[in-house]
Amino acid sequence: MTSSGGSVQHRSVLASPVTDLPEERRPRPGPIAVLPEPDDFFVSAIEDAGGQVSPLSDDTRGIVWLSYARAAEFNTILDSHPGVDWVQLPWAGVDAFADVLTRFADRDRPLWTSAKGAYAEPVAEHALALILALFRELPSRVVARGWGPKSGRSLYGARVVIVGAGGIAHELMRLLSPFRTSVTIVRRTSEPVEGAERTVTSAHLLEVLPDADVVVIAAAMTGPTSRLIGARELAVMKRTAILINVARGGLVDTDALTEALAAGEIAGAGLDVTDPEPLPDGHPLWSEPRAIITPHTADTPEMTTPLLAERVKTNVRAFLDDSQFVGLVDPEAGY
Repeated sequence: MTSSGGSVQHRSVLASPVTDLPEERRPRPGPIAVLPEPDDFFVSAIEDAGGQVSPLSDDTRGIVWLSYARAAEFNTILDSHPGVDWVQLPWAGVDAFADVLTRFADRDRPLWTSAKGAYAEPVAEHALALILALFRELPSRVVARGWGPKSGRSLYGARVVIVGAGGIAHELMRLLSPFRTSVTIVRRTSEPVEGAERTVTSAHLLEVLPDADVVVIAAAMTGPTSRLIGARELAVMKRTAILINVARGGLVDTDALTEALAAGEIAGAGLDVTDPEPLPDGHPLWSEPRAIITPHTADTPEMTTPLLAERVKTNVRAFLDDSQFVGLVDPEAGY
């Protein structure tokens, strides 16, 4: 996460409601540390919201963490500074922090908040771009050196399955609405999602995949969702269906997907995330004509920096005043 500034055109999509905490769970207000390295852009965001930014010390009560790669450092930091009551994480997905979240799952403090919903617009925009590119066969046309056949498909009226019910799913449904698509949401519970034709639990995933023209993975990465899409799931999809993953690479079995594409079991895949990530040079997916791979660019720093700054401001105000936090993380659930 950097202070590169950037676009202010995107807005945060609040798929989850603002959380009003009971008195016993409210963090104690106090100095906030910006870690692992101070960043002027986020220091200003905290100060604009009325917060006090100070180096990490025994007086620190809040932490705004800006690195995904250095998540492992949290265990030591929290062990050494038990007075920390609130932590703001930088991304919607918190799988990189799973170890420390598990350690603190049975404790009221610290309170964890993430950027869930904040980056939904740019990620959903990217998902739509991948869908349209695959339907219109742009991968083959980009490298073509001749006129070729007149082929391609339309998104209008397509059946779309979205795995996940967070901000990305909500925003993608909004973007899909002009195309008159029929959307099925797959989530942990069967509670209806507004805008979806139907909502089913993950236990029914295999039942809804055979009718899908498009399958979009937009779920949190947790233990139960690891390799959610594997050989069995790919086998029941239509040969004309496409798979889009804009969540985490580990939600899809890479070997199974590689084999399914090579065998023509599905028509294509659009991947902004891979497992492993980055995908090694020479991996078969790089030369797979049915695949589009983008290097985790659905939400670039230029796009996410101002969105995270707004989330930080919102939660600093909650930290200092009314405890109306946004993006509360459930350590037990892992998101």
